[in-house]
Amino acid sequence: MVSFARMVKLAGVASVLLVSVPNAGQAQADNGFPFGMEMTMDVPPQPGSKRIPNLEIGDAGEVVLELWCKGGKGQFSVAGNTVIFVAGAMENRNCPPNRAQADDELIAALTDAATWKRQGDAISFIGTRTLRFRLNTN
Repeated sequence: MVSFARMVKLAGVASVLLVSVPNAGQAQADNGFPFGMEMTMDVPPQPGSKRIPNLEIGDAGEVVLELWCKGGKGQFSVAGNTVIFVAGAMENRNCPPNRAQADDELIAALTDAATWKRQGDAISFIGTRTLRFRLNTN
């Protein structure tokens, strides 16, 4: 026969497990690739501009890019920590040459990235150059 005190203790343990299991699943999801989220590059604005590049990643990896001057679409493919980015057509807006060049260099660095890493709200794309973004969580 099981004592009343033992039943209360087992019920307490079961309650803790039930409460912690959903949290464990959420913690795992927070470490995945941020499909369906928007992120902003972790850099200051360029002189004379308030714009900072951002990526809006859809649930299937489709991307809307708003860079320092240019904008366009692309596609991410992800398997584990491996990432492939393919840029689509970019809209050539009336850009100063230095911002257009910075946009082209950013697109090239995203295309060159071979792996990605997530640490909380920070996402890094790693290739010959590491690009760091922050998830927009507000």
